Amino acid sequence: MSDSYTLSGRAYTGRDLDLCNVELTVEDGIIKDITEKKTVDERWIFPCFFNSHTHLADTVAMDINFSGSLSGLVAPPDGLKHRILRDTEPEILKEAIKSSIEYMLKSATPGFCDFREGGEEGVLLLKEALLKTNACGVILGRDGGQNISDGIGISSTKEGPHTLDLAEKTRKNGGFVAFHAGEKNDKDIDQAIDAKPDLLIHMTYASNRQLKKCAELEIPIVICPRSNWILNVSSSGNNPPVKKMLEYGCKVLLGTDNVMFVQPDMFSEMSFLSYVYKIAPEDILNMAISGADIFKNPFFIEKGKPASFFSVLPAHSNMRFSRSPVKTIVNRMNFGLIERTYFKCLKKNNL
Repeated sequence: MSDSYTLSGRAYTGRDLDLCNVELTVEDGIIKDITEKKTVDERWIFPCFFNSHTHLADTVAMDINFSGSLSGLVAPPDGLKHRILRDTEPEILKEAIKSSIEYMLKSATPGFCDFREGGEEGVLLLKEALLKTNACGVILGRDGGQNISDGIGISSTKEGPHTLDLAEKTRKNGGFVAFHAGEKNDKDIDQAIDAKPDLLIHMTYASNRQLKKCAELEIPIVICPRSNWILNVSSSGNNPPVKKMLEYGCKVLLGTDNVMFVQPDMFSEMSFLSYVYKIAPEDILNMAISGADIFKNPFFIEKGKPASFFSVLPAHSNMRFSRSPVKTIVNRMNFGLIERTYFKCLKKNNL
């Protein structure tokens, strides 16, 4: 459709996701005006989602049978996933990545942050796949890939002190630094926090002290609850300690992690987080949206910002009986109920 249009409905606007009856005016892909109206179309308008942690290349190993340890599955350099990635033809890897990006686009998720293995070649494959879509991605490389991407995605400080050197070098070069930390236990968390990264992934077994330090240092945490459960690193609503994260004032974001086992579907991730961890739907929705701040291009519906939202026509399903659109979107939504996603990647900063 044209990059200029008007859209009427009940929209969740601003960073506080205030519900307003509005008409949105978009020109050249930018929200030019948000006008409150007494009467609007029966339509829900929500900001798009940002998947704050993915491993998209792992799509080539989707639903593989594996019964070993987590380290045997994903630890570099010779975990099963790394062997599969090395043995897969580049064109097949690129097509797999593109397929998962297209899946995310269908489910109102046009932005993501990916940990990309394979050095510079691996990063270039993701960039090429991204060019063939209307998505925007933050790419965190490894094994030299950090030199031509947005930054570095480090598996764990358990790999050795060189990981801290790589993080410091990347930061000095203006790159983004992220660590996996606390996925199986808390042994690699303190060093990761002390490195003052831009992002910590998992923190499944973070202590109260460690969470308070993350809040103090304003280090965002990405949780991936479905992945934790499927990979048997968590079987309790206490891990990751999401309620404590929120209580201490941590910035919490939502990601889907490894496509080997978990579809990159933010609707499913939100629903799981709601049912298992009993988190308020407003908090969950914010986690699913605010990762776009990583990209310096927030998806919140605000005047002067790029249009990044999707619409739902509740009258076309049983959603018309909903007493709380936010709770319904978090608990019951799937991409088949989306009327349209309004998004255009105006700038792919990693290309």
